[in-house]
Amino acid sequence: MKYVKLIFLSISTTAIVLVSSYLGTKAIAIPPMEDIPEEILRTEIITVGRSPIDGKLLTAAEYAELQTQLQTSPPPKLSTEVRDQIFLIRMRKALLQILPFLGI
Repeated sequence: MKYVKLIFLSISTTAIVLVSSYLGTKAIAIPPMEDIPEEILRTEIITVGRSPIDGKLLTAAEYAELQTQLQTSPPPKLSTEVRDQIFLIRMRKALLQILPFLGI
């Protein structure tokens, strides 16, 4: 009697697992209808960009002009005191990674 119950339980469990796995594959295989194919997205011409400075929306011409301005203007120089402080902070960070017990 125990063997019959065990066989019935194993067959019913196997059937439930197979049926549930079969039903889930249909939903996974088909992409949603509102999803735009990647081939179409690759050919889309981008006419609006965001400013790397403040994140405002720019047209393509304004974005190209801003990029040329950023490339031609030199980056601002830091004072020697600020550069020294940044160097010391980086050194402290590196030492704390090697010797974590120093960060008390």
